[in-house]
Amino acid sequence: MEPEQVAQNLLITVSGRDRPGLTAQIFAALEGEVLDTEQSVVSGRLVQLVLLSSTEARQLIEQNLTQLATELELDIEVAATTQASYDRDQARQRLVMLGAPMDSHAIAKMAQAVRDAGGNIERMSRIAAYPVTAIELIIQAPDNETLRKEAAAVASERGIDFSVQPISLDRLGRHLVVLDVDSTLIQDEVIELLAQHTGTETEVAEITERAMRGELDFRASLYERAALLAGAKETVLAEVRDQIRLTPGARTLCRTLTGLGHEVALVSGGFTEVIAPIAAQLGVGHVRANTLEIQRGRLTGRVLEPVVDRSGKAAALREIAAETGIPLTRTVAIGDGANDLDMLAAAGLGVAFNAKPVLRDAADAAVNVPFLDSVLFLMGLSREEIESAQEIPTR
Repeated sequence: MEPEQVAQNLLITVSGRDRPGLTAQIFAALEGEVLDTEQSVVSGRLVQLVLLSSTEARQLIEQNLTQLATELELDIEVAATTQASYDRDQARQRLVMLGAPMDSHAIAKMAQAVRDAGGNIERMSRIAAYPVTAIELIIQAPDNETLRKEAAAVASERGIDFSVQPISLDRLGRHLVVLDVDSTLIQDEVIELLAQHTGTETEVAEITERAMRGELDFRASLYERAALLAGAKETVLAEVRDQIRLTPGARTLCRTLTGLGHEVALVSGGFTEVIAPIAAQLGVGHVRANTLEIQRGRLTGRVLEPVVDRSGKAAALREIAAETGIPLTRTVAIGDGANDLDMLAAAGLGVAFNAKPVLRDAADAAVNVPFLDSVLFLMGLSREEIESAQEIPTR
């Protein structure tokens, strides 16, 4: 009786010029059970890794691969290893870096931050080349908060954006994405546009300044600014709507999300009369905002209850999540100011978009490029997936 052959694990690394059929030829030269494999192509160059368990003599496998390497001008390395396969029980984080451009030293610094947080980069790939470069890192790291802290320091130093999220099944489910409107979805502040049309710019600016100094809370400042609009014709709302400038990438963000079956909501301290038509144009199905009282075709200067303020925004996120059957872990909130703090804290992922420092420091992720659809990369979508979603008819 012949002795039973003992299986050995071999790690095979292949690199060279990519061409059709190359993968088939590589695997045809092997004999054994494939425990793990990874392949990538960058600028026409292929790198293939195969973890093989084989009872065949290593020498025979190396001979087959050497012949293949000679025929196809490949570099091939075979090494024995005791490593089994990809350990999927270890906690992993997804770190996405955004840069315009993406500097090599930023990646080096981020890799050092991963090391300093006790993590290890297992996979890295570019998921977008425009409008920003997005690099996704899959990291074995049990401590999300330590990794986030180290990454934040690098992001601040190198002028890049990032997000860190645990890898879980939540990424695969339907999401709810909630957006602030003024200076987030749009480039404008609606109350300022209304003030321009009603000759109250100076007064509105003074109230806004008092609110920023902390002398007024949002509700008080909302009432005071709305009162200045008393007597204005209702038609001023349509005139302001015509002036609204969407933030670059806003249409792509909304169309991609709705095309992929996600829910999108606008939650704003602004005014429904201006925001609801914008939502309709973008195919957004949920709106929470304040409502101006109108009588006999003119604004009364009063705001109807309930008022959507800082706490109201967070409450709206929770309500819409409950209505749509989406858990809070699969919600994303995007905003720019202190009024969005509670909403971002309530969401599974809070994104500060070109935000004031108070929000940027508290958010899970910050985006400082002027493209709103960059948030999609933080959610793990690639540029190719985004472009494919543009071809899907929206609901």
